[in-house]
Amino acid sequence: MSDPLYDELLQLALEAADRAGRLLRDGRPADLGVAATKTSPIDVVTEMDIASEKLITGFLAEHRPHDGFLGEEGASVTGTSGVRWVIDPVDGTVNYLYGLPSWAVSIAAEKDGEAVVGVVAAPMRGETCHAVLGGGAFLNGERVRHRPAPPFSQALVGTGFGYLAERRAAQAEVVRVLVPQVRDIRRGGSAAIDLCDVACGRLDAYYERGLNPWDLAAGALIAREAGALTGGRPGEPASHELTVAASPEIFGTLQPLLEELGAWHD
Repeated sequence: MSDPLYDELLQLALEAADRAGRLLRDGRPADLGVAATKTSPIDVVTEMDIASEKLITGFLAEHRPHDGFLGEEGASVTGTSGVRWVIDPVDGTVNYLYGLPSWAVSIAAEKDGEAVVGVVAAPMRGETCHAVLGGGAFLNGERVRHRPAPPFSQALVGTGFGYLAERRAAQAEVVRVLVPQVRDIRRGGSAAIDLCDVACGRLDAYYERGLNPWDLAAGALIAREAGALTGGRPGEPASHELTVAASPEIFGTLQPLLEELGAWHD
C-alpha cells in the first residue's frame, strides 16, 4: 500500500524538479557568469542557482505552506508539519557554468528527519531518477538496481573533490593510493548524479568528503532503494565527513579502505 503523503511529496518533487530543470536548460544566459563565491574563489554560485532555488521553494511553499526548507543557496525555514525539503537547485554548478552536461536538480523530502522521497533530474541527460522510502528506485519510470559487484580490482569508482586547496591535496593523495587497486576512477562533478549512477549500475561505488545535506539527501535515498549501501565512516551514516555508496560487496571493502587512507579528514 502506498502512503498518500509520500505520493503527494513525490509528485510535488517531480514537478518542481522538472520546472527548475527547464528553467536552467532553456534559460541559461550565453554570458552566464559567477554571481558569488562560497568556501573559496573557485566554489561558485551563478544567478541561475539562485533563480532555480527561488522557483522550487516558491512552488513547494504554495502547495505545502507549513513545510520546512533547507536549500544550498540560503533557503532555511523550520516549518511545523514535520516535513522538510532539502534542495540543491543546481548540483554541479561548475559544470553548468562551463556548459558541461553533468548537472542536476536535487530535491529530497524528509519526514521527521528521515529522507522519504528523492528526485534527481538531469535535464541534459534527459533523465530523472526518483525513489520513495521502501518503494524502490526508478530512472525515467523504469525500476533500477545497482550493478552486481565485480572483484574489487575491477570496480569503477566515482569521487569528487572539495574547493579548498588543503582538502584537495588530501583527496588527491587518497586517489593516488586507491587508483592502482581498482578498475578506474571517475570524477563527474555532481554528487547527486554520481549517487544515481551507483543506483543505475553505471558506477560500482562512489565516495566523497565534504558533501552537504542537499548534495546527498535525494541521491543517497535513490542509491539505497536500488539496493546499494550508503554510509560514512564505519558505523556512521553518510555525512559531511565522508559519504560512501556502493553495492554491498564493494562497500564492505571500500569503506574500511577509505577509513585506513584517512579519506574522512584533510
